Amino acid sequence: MKKIALFGASGKTGQQFLNQALAKGYQIKALVRNPQAISQQSPNLQLIRGDVLNPQDVERTVEDTDLVVSLFGHVKGSPEWLQTRGTENIISSMKTNGLKRIISLSGGGLPFEKDQPKFADKMIRTIMKIAVPKVLNDAVRHAEVLKASGLEWIIVRGPRLTDGEKRNQYRVGWVGVDASTQISRADLADFILNQVEDSRFVGQMPFVSY
Repeated sequence: MKKIALFGASGKTGQQFLNQALAKGYQIKALVRNPQAISQQSPNLQLIRGDVLNPQDVERTVEDTDLVVSLFGHVKGSPEWLQTRGTENIISSMKTNGLKRIISLSGGGLPFEKDQPKFADKMIRTIMKIAVPKVLNDAVRHAEVLKASGLEWIIVRGPRLTDGEKRNQYRVGWVGVDASTQISRADLADFILNQVEDSRFVGQMPFVSY
């Protein structure tokens, strides 16, 4: 069973992913700023206190693992290029340790060549450019960094996230193509976990929704 280096475990989607990964028997090394924010306890879970912007903390998390799942993102007061700089640190450590696969979480505002955005999708992106340009610009730049990395990257995108129950049924498409406007964090985490073993979306940015 693969050992996962997890970033963003204390977030709402990260908590869902952590629960599901541990339930399936995966070993997890999770980098968290505050270990007390993680209530899960398991012999397969190792918590590392630190910051994704600190290369040494990232190195301690990535070493002796098989792949990376990156679910961290902006919160109030985050640095402008949080996701980009953190991803750069992760990529550097992955190359040092010989890891190939990284699964990164982003939103539907991040464009991909297979998207066919409808009017509502274009409106959402326009609103994001006005309301949260820092988050959108950082997402775009982090994707560029991953594309240039030479690694087996997958960027999972989602619409509005809810705290609803896990349905075990959702669609995987592209923005404007076989897609809707929401998904639960539990089901999004299920798809992300499936990418640990599945190579169908390597080098792509699937959009997951109901």
